[in-house]
Amino acid sequence: MNSFLGEFEATLDTKGRFLLPGGLKKQLPTGGEGDNLFVVNRGFDKYLHFYPLQSWQLIVAQIKELNDFDPEVRQFKLLFLGGATEVEIDSAGRLLLPATLREFAGITKDIVLASSLDKIHIWDAGKYKKSFEEFSPAQFSALASKVMGDKKIN
Repeated sequence: MNSFLGEFEATLDTKGRFLLPGGLKKQLPTGGEGDNLFVVNRGFDKYLHFYPLQSWQLIVAQIKELNDFDPEVRQFKLLFLGGATEVEIDSAGRLLLPATLREFAGITKDIVLASSLDKIHIWDAGKYKKSFEEFSPAQFSALASKVMGDKKIN
């Protein structure tokens, strides 16, 4: 599976639909069954995850292997899978974001679709921009050092 790249802006219509940006559409898998099907669910912060069905199925396979007797597994499943919704690109190239998920992420009208390797994060545009404004270059550098450790990046 290819990795997604880029940030894309879109606007929701009154029904909660948005036109999939052309630059992102070009990166989506093609030629396979279910290529126009996606799953949207709650993100770990106040944004949404948008998965091509193929990526979602890989995650579900991993989740199915977890032990339901563990209360933390049950809590994770509730939070991660609750609200997960299959969406499909309509004939006009639009996708519908379910109202409950829009409410969770605080999305009202303008959104940013931000690439995150095998998925896309869907943010309220104002919250997305604010997250960068509040993060200094020094904080970003410290975070990169902590997360990447000794890995060399060319």
